Amino acid sequence: MATATAATTSPKLWTPGDWNALFGFGTNILVNLLVLTGLLQFVLKMPSEIVFGRILPALGLMMALSTGYYAWLAYKLAKETGRDDVCALPSGISVPHMFVVTFVIMLPIASMTGDPVKGWEAGLVWVFFQSFILMIGGFIAPHIRKITPRAALLGTLAGVSIAFISMRPALEIFLTPAIGLVCLAIILVSWFGGVRYPKGIPAGLVAIAFGMVIAWGSALLGLDVGGLSLAKLGAAFSTFGFSLPLPAFDHVFSGFNYLGIILVTAIPFGIYDLVEAMDNVESAEAAGDHYPTTRVLTADGVVSLIGCLMGNPFINAVYIGHPGWKAMGGRIGYSAATGLIVVVLCWFGVIALLLALIPIVAISPILLYIGMLIGAQAFQTTPVSHAPAIVLALTPHLAAWAKVLIDGALGAAGTNAAAVGIDKMANMGVLYHGLELMGGGAILSGLVLGAIAVFVIEKQFLHAAAFAAAGAILTYFGLMHGEAIGIGKGLGVTPSISLAYAMVAGFLYLCSRSLVAAEAPKPMISEPQGVLEPAE
Repeated sequence: MATATAATTSPKLWTPGDWNALFGFGTNILVNLLVLTGLLQFVLKMPSEIVFGRILPALGLMMALSTGYYAWLAYKLAKETGRDDVCALPSGISVPHMFVVTFVIMLPIASMTGDPVKGWEAGLVWVFFQSFILMIGGFIAPHIRKITPRAALLGTLAGVSIAFISMRPALEIFLTPAIGLVCLAIILVSWFGGVRYPKGIPAGLVAIAFGMVIAWGSALLGLDVGGLSLAKLGAAFSTFGFSLPLPAFDHVFSGFNYLGIILVTAIPFGIYDLVEAMDNVESAEAAGDHYPTTRVLTADGVVSLIGCLMGNPFINAVYIGHPGWKAMGGRIGYSAATGLIVVVLCWFGVIALLLALIPIVAISPILLYIGMLIGAQAFQTTPVSHAPAIVLALTPHLAAWAKVLIDGALGAAGTNAAAVGIDKMANMGVLYHGLELMGGGAILSGLVLGAIAVFVIEKQFLHAAAFAAAGAILTYFGLMHGEAIGIGKGLGVTPSISLAYAMVAGFLYLCSRSLVAAEAPKPMISEPQGVLEPAE
């Protein structure tokens, strides 16, 4: 009967819960669009005609394709299973990559050439290579996912969530507490506490509306609470216009001049994408929705490639947060609707207006909520005994986050760690080189360390040894615990750590052999044949 129902009943494309998810996920995407536009305009000094006439229209096309595809996958799953609680995977611009491609690829090349357009072209080539890594890796990732413990996958995902999604919004909340803390309370009492606002108004909309009232009320009184002003709002109207995405093949091929610089980060971050997508698919499955990993990864690769060829230097990714949007009531429609809204925002030049209209701090609590939910899921959907492994998987991300903060602070002072002196920093308790080593390739490092810990806890030492050996190989080639990919002068990028992983693999292998010997059944000692029993 269930099969027949699944085959004959068409899933609902929109439910009341989709409104909550639309405002929650939509504001998440909006924050990313606002930050991205700010990076292009104020960091890269990209001409407005490139930002609003080429990059954002191409990005809108990519987002529409991505969110539409994942809505279709959810519809297909709901129809096949007959369930009405299937939630589409969230997707959009990869946030870590947004900063990496800006500060590691586009900004250095723009500074070196004195032309931000050259930086844009290099970013296009970066995405070009990552797209193919995703498409090829899509056929390998399911096998990796089968052999990797859930605690390792979700543990390293929780690390990303806590360090790179939760911390910045949390800090912004306390910088402007009159808006941030109150908006956080508005979000928490609804999405965690189950409180419904009048007439079912989504909590995300209530929070944004409250933030705008406080920020604009303060601005009209001559106070700066939220960073808004009428001057900024008036200037934003100059970006209005209609721009369709146009092919950018010539710009992509021009960027190949910087291939050496690009490949250093494109390959390791392509692998990062593979692992992150696996983590997020695992997170969705833990929440009850099974999606095929190969389709997810290849879709991310294809839509990223299309966006790249149309002028978008930012890669697409399945987002962290599926359980959160599902818990809000999100199903199928919220995903496709978000894509359509992004098209309108990007093709009509509305982003700059929103930058001037909405205080960012009013949106920050939504990102913090997602970080809280993902961090909690790692512990809630895995065995209690695996909790130490999750904590271990978190630590490389904390190291990477700390290094980012230190680098930013030193950069603002016009210097860097090498100029200050690594030893001097160590004497003051800042083990900068340790942060470099532990935080390099954090998502892979967290996954490998978490998997080793899980298998040790389960006394499956041979499996733990295999992951330690994989850690040795990945570290040797710079994909973990290193700042560059390659093998240097034949010694590897971080040879001491690679050797240490190899030694750990050997030790764990010996543990597996000794465990087998200890648990082997002892042979029965039979009585010698032909010996007479003593007479009683």
